[in-house]
Amino acid sequence: MGDKHGVVVIFGERDCSLQRKNQKVMEECPAAVLTQKQRDDMIEICKTAAKKMHYANAGTFEFMFEDGKFYFLEMNKRLQVEHPVTEMVYGVVLVREQIRIAAGERLGYTQSNLLPHGHAIEFRINAEDPETFVPNPGTITLYAPSGGLGVRVDSAAYSGYTIPPTYDSMIAKLIVHAQSRSGCIMRAARALDEFTIEGIKTTIPLQKKLLQNSDVRQLKTDNHWLEQFLESEKEKTEEPTEEKE
Repeated sequence: MGDKHGVVVIFGERDCSLQRKNQKVMEECPAAVLTQKQRDDMIEICKTAAKKMHYANAGTFEFMFEDGKFYFLEMNKRLQVEHPVTEMVYGVVLVREQIRIAAGERLGYTQSNLLPHGHAIEFRINAEDPETFVPNPGTITLYAPSGGLGVRVDSAAYSGYTIPPTYDSMIAKLIVHAQSRSGCIMRAARALDEFTIEGIKTTIPLQKKLLQNSDVRQLKTDNHWLEQFLESEKEKTEEPTEEKE
């Protein structure tokens, strides 16, 4: 985030490795796979780049990370869908900051003032079959989002809302925050269990399955892992065919 007075701050990093066909499914803040040295190096590089281009707005630098090294991919000159996990960890409303910058105000804080607290995970809830990913438009007969301490839901859906056949598949974002990653996973499991959407199919069952997976819990994933996991799950459910003589 950079203002029009030359101040640039970096709101940490996110891990968005769990993707299907380049569409993110789960996002976390911070990226637990990084060491503090790697995190500090990445923050310094991004801050230097934003200052040199006199950047004034919200923006996201994207990197690929492998074998302890990170490689620049692209910069998105906007907020991204997963920005709520950053807001939950840093306690700053990024949309509000964009409005303040557009109005010419100073950010009023520096990098040293930004201290992350805890861990956050975002789950994208899509109106799709959780196994085939076929879109599932229709009327939501019951919409009862989860709630409670550390649970946030961003959505415009409600009971009686009809999803048209021409739509963006994402109908809600469930964001969960806790003091640790393990605590966040426990809270997220409860929140997913309590999140009720009837009348259409959603990807909530897939999110539950991912959260229970040992690879996900132990940070043994990469940006190809989810597609490989889904393929293995598909093979498990396919019935064996009889050989013909």
